[in-house]
Amino acid sequence: MIKVGEYNTLKVIREVAFGVYLDDGDEGVLLPKRFMPENVKIDDEINVFLYHDGEDRLIATTQKPKGILGDIVKLRCISVTPQGAFLDNGLMKDIFVPKSKQQRGMIPNGEYLVKIYLDEQTGRLAATEKIEPFLSNDDLTVKVLDEVDLTVYRRTDIGYVVIINNQHTGVLHHNEIYRDITAGDKFKGFIKKIYTEDNKIDVAAGKAGYNRVEDETEKILRLLKENNGFLPYHDKSNPDDIYSFFAMSKKTFKMTVGNLYRQKKISLEKDGIKLV
Repeated sequence: MIKVGEYNTLKVIREVAFGVYLDDGDEGVLLPKRFMPENVKIDDEINVFLYHDGEDRLIATTQKPKGILGDIVKLRCISVTPQGAFLDNGLMKDIFVPKSKQQRGMIPNGEYLVKIYLDEQTGRLAATEKIEPFLSNDDLTVKVLDEVDLTVYRRTDIGYVVIINNQHTGVLHHNEIYRDITAGDKFKGFIKKIYTEDNKIDVAAGKAGYNRVEDETEKILRLLKENNGFLPYHDKSNPDDIYSFFAMSKKTFKMTVGNLYRQKKISLEKDGIKLV
């Protein structure tokens, strides 16, 4: 069964002058010639994205949209009508946001965080700024230390509310933020704590524990080699200086350096670290 708004792997069933038709279990769905891979032939299987074109026909494309069904993404507004707004989703046809699904109205060239959904009446992809009804922490699908996908949602006094795996919400506290972030930014993180009384979640960027340290080990060794085997950073260095040079928190830096020292790959000097 094909899935609109998602990637599907479909078999080529016939060729026409303007493209090929792919097996959708019915009469076939068109993959226009401009989006065909080279040397396509009958019975080849192609990974395509399915959506409705400007004439409301189901169509296939090898273009990569900025977001698929269920994704929460930041998209730029292309145009506005009395009925709603059109956002650039990276395809030939822009995605529609009904006026009723907007928070305070949209303007051309503005960027908006939206969720992509399937309109029940039309069967077409659409988007909404009203994300809250799609998010819930009632039945959690994550546990402490799980690696997750994070989307920055909004700023608060204690940090940022983030969306976890397009399903849940959590808080990224200010002391866990080591670079400028803004609504719509996406990055990997992990579940730091779950409060069992109300299922509230604290998250952190990067990977948990020594998995995170292992990722930074090669970076420090490389930087040492590139700087004649010595770097003037240590456990008393300013956290901002460490982040500026290594792009990691001071806590992660200290954990990584400690790990390298125990492996006897570096020595700890009074004014920095030295490659052994």
